[in-house]
Amino acid sequence: MDSIVLIGYFLSLTILFTFGLHGFIMIYYHKKYRHNNPVPRPEMDHDSVVTIQLPLYNEMYVAERLIDAVCRIEYPKDKLEIQVLDDSTDETTSVVAGAVEKKQKEGFDIHHIRRGSREGFKAGALKAGLKIAKGEYIAIFDADFIPHKDFLNKTLSFFNNDNIGMVQTRWEHLNSDYSIITKAQALALDGHFVIEQSVRNKSGFFINFNGTGGVWRKSCIEDAGNWHADTLTEDLDLSYRAQLNGWKFIFLKDFTSPAELPSEINALKSQQFRWTKGAIETAKKILPLVWKSKIPLRVKLQSTFHLSNNIVFPFILLAAILNVPLVFVKNSGSHGLYFAMMSVFVLAFISSFVFYLYSQKDVREDWRKKIVLFPLFMAGSMGLAVNNSRAVFEGLLNRKSEFVRTPKFNLETNKDSWIGKKYMEKKLGLSVYVEALLAIYCFIGILASLYFMEFAALPFQILFFLGFSFMSVTSIRHTYGKTNFANK
Repeated sequence: MDSIVLIGYFLSLTILFTFGLHGFIMIYYHKKYRHNNPVPRPEMDHDSVVTIQLPLYNEMYVAERLIDAVCRIEYPKDKLEIQVLDDSTDETTSVVAGAVEKKQKEGFDIHHIRRGSREGFKAGALKAGLKIAKGEYIAIFDADFIPHKDFLNKTLSFFNNDNIGMVQTRWEHLNSDYSIITKAQALALDGHFVIEQSVRNKSGFFINFNGTGGVWRKSCIEDAGNWHADTLTEDLDLSYRAQLNGWKFIFLKDFTSPAELPSEINALKSQQFRWTKGAIETAKKILPLVWKSKIPLRVKLQSTFHLSNNIVFPFILLAAILNVPLVFVKNSGSHGLYFAMMSVFVLAFISSFVFYLYSQKDVREDWRKKIVLFPLFMAGSMGLAVNNSRAVFEGLLNRKSEFVRTPKFNLETNKDSWIGKKYMEKKLGLSVYVEALLAIYCFIGILASLYFMEFAALPFQILFFLGFSFMSVTSIRHTYGKTNFANK
């Protein structure tokens, strides 16, 4: 039994170590290519017709806000088409109808498009709208976004070459200081956008369209095979197919598109589940094409890390489970050499910290206040291991599921609240009970570590305990419409 624990733990940490050290590689490229910035056209013309697509499904609280924001974008009305791709089954449809009618009277070429079904989910809606789109360029915004007025003038200026297929902006956060939940998300997303997206783009690696806050050349979408609905991350899928066809993407780190972060824990879990499962589905679909292609080996390797990094979640869960018996194993025999070797794995933690440190220093003046949240972010990532591991296994086993959109509640200040609003999760899933049991289990690990004076094991034991405790307790409280310290 000792051997099983030791081998399993070593395997899990090896996987986590491999992906964790990738942060050092990102920082290396970050420094090497920091001056390799995209160059816009010197002068902006407004000859091109642009179609803005707004895919909506039951977004009654934010639909009108989005339409108003899009109509404030500075671009000639005779060159701008707006498609509200509304698959809603609730009051959102009447809200959209009223907003569209109002904007039509103001002279906007805006259309309320209803398909009558959700076939293909978001990918299906975008594909249906593309068939009748007038624009040479296609901008896309999800319901939680409020684009800046100069969005099109800024992004279109970077289509300075015929092989530029997509321009993606960095997400900014309307409610990053709303709660502990949104603060941790902001830190995580800044790592993705400020370091991952920016570094990959500057270094010549593949990046992905993030589903919103970007502009496509219509011919690029069509050349890459159009939107597919066979994964839950249609944006990642299309991005790779387009770049494998030779199209180039541009990422704008210094131009943002503000959006609302999920503030309710069950909404966050559903978003994380969709992103994780979709990425695994896309990796299975796209990685064989990547390795069969003639792109450079360095790009193939980075693409493999990019597409497969969600595979870490089952190994995070395995490490959490084995952490407890490991304390007893260490104090039951002579495994000194094994545990001495294990100390090297702390480098992965350091790599992750440095990765997020640089992401904050790059864009935040108050980066010192932000980076102190890193332990909470780590605990949250550990706490999501149950939810996201299930997503990984479903993706690997080809279990298809509905595209569950993330509820938005129009929360921009601390005075706003989601309590009493529609779209809230009404029942507890099995994963919440598993998280609660794991919290108790990890607490036993803390007690065991204290008893055997294994103080080196305590930090990670505590992080796992806090992560699972937070996820389970907060899920229960939010399901029953109650706030907690996370929303203070």
